[in-house]
Amino acid sequence: MRGLLWLIALFAAAVGVAMLARANDGYALLVLSPYRVQISLNLLVLALAAVFLSSYFLLRVVTRAVRLPGQVVAYRGRRRKEKSALALREAFRLHLEGRYAHALKQAKKAYDLADEDGVAALMAARAAHALRDDTRYREWLGKAGTDDRLRAARIMTEAEMAVEGRRFDEAAERIRALKGSDNRPVATLRLALKTAHALEKWEELVRIARQLRKHKALSKEQAEPLLRRAHLAALRERDGQQDAIARYWQDIPSDEQQDRRLVEKAAPLLVANGEGATVRKMLEKLLDEQWESELARLYGYCGENDAVACLNRGEKWLKLHPDDGGLLYALGRLCLSAQLWGKAQSYLEASVSASPTVEAHLALAQLSEQFERPAEAQTHFRRAAQLTGAAQAGPALVQLPAPE
Repeated sequence: MRGLLWLIALFAAAVGVAMLARANDGYALLVLSPYRVQISLNLLVLALAAVFLSSYFLLRVVTRAVRLPGQVVAYRGRRRKEKSALALREAFRLHLEGRYAHALKQAKKAYDLADEDGVAALMAARAAHALRDDTRYREWLGKAGTDDRLRAARIMTEAEMAVEGRRFDEAAERIRALKGSDNRPVATLRLALKTAHALEKWEELVRIARQLRKHKALSKEQAEPLLRRAHLAALRERDGQQDAIARYWQDIPSDEQQDRRLVEKAAPLLVANGEGATVRKMLEKLLDEQWESELARLYGYCGENDAVACLNRGEKWLKLHPDDGGLLYALGRLCLSAQLWGKAQSYLEASVSASPTVEAHLALAQLSEQFERPAEAQTHFRRAAQLTGAAQAGPALVQLPAPE
């Protein structure tokens, strides 16, 4: 409709001009002594319009001719950038496909076309690292270092490549250099987590895992095994240092202490370092909340200071869980600590009847040896060997006090 309206308006204007020219009978007199030229006014208007249009056209041609070299240069620059961007996209695609040699070639092409683009240099460095070409990797990193805007990206790439190459000391150094940059913290923390785990810096690993969980970069299910492993390793490093191991355990947040697998692994270590009372309270709380046979079994190691009180608590649980092998073993251990030999034998025999374990058979074997019943002792040793295999002798034997 717009085109039709313009066409109607153009025809209307043409008709109007024709009618006006027809009604106009004026003339113009041009005097250039000694000459005189008389022409109609309509012709003069047409001549002036023609001269104006011709001048305008000529001026545009000249202007375009003058600007042409600059436009050609700009066009070539745009084409180079387009080709560079296309080559860089191809380099990323090929790198993702695992075709690292072709990715390196395309990244080099992008770097040359874009007048030494730093992003293309970083892409080339990644491809060279994937090809295990350390010389070209270092060379391309050096080229990327000329662009100050890419400092954080370059350091991040170095840290990531160092982790992939298992050069964890170098990775830790580069991660420290990233602290003052404006990179996203989650990516740095993930690299720092891998580095801390490889370098066995357990307290740092705990701190980083908590930060990642706070940023929701790690779910609770992902963070729990990492924290558990780090806590257990840190506790083992403090084995034999009672104050240090107690202080470390107290510093663990309560929500992390509720990890039952952590408690199960840490309880023997804590008991061995004089923290039996702490383990006892912790196990009682967890077992009251939710019963678990493996945790109940550990309760037998908590009777060094007050075996009778632990035994009373365990016998209350026994009314609710009469056939629990782990609880029966714990009660047998507590009776041994309290020197209740007959009761200990009854509980241990009930434990092996409910769920035979190496620990229970070894305890019964030692008890039989203590009271000079070698045939029974040999039977229990043999059953323990059958459970574990000839290559594994089981846990350390229980040290029993001499009978009175």
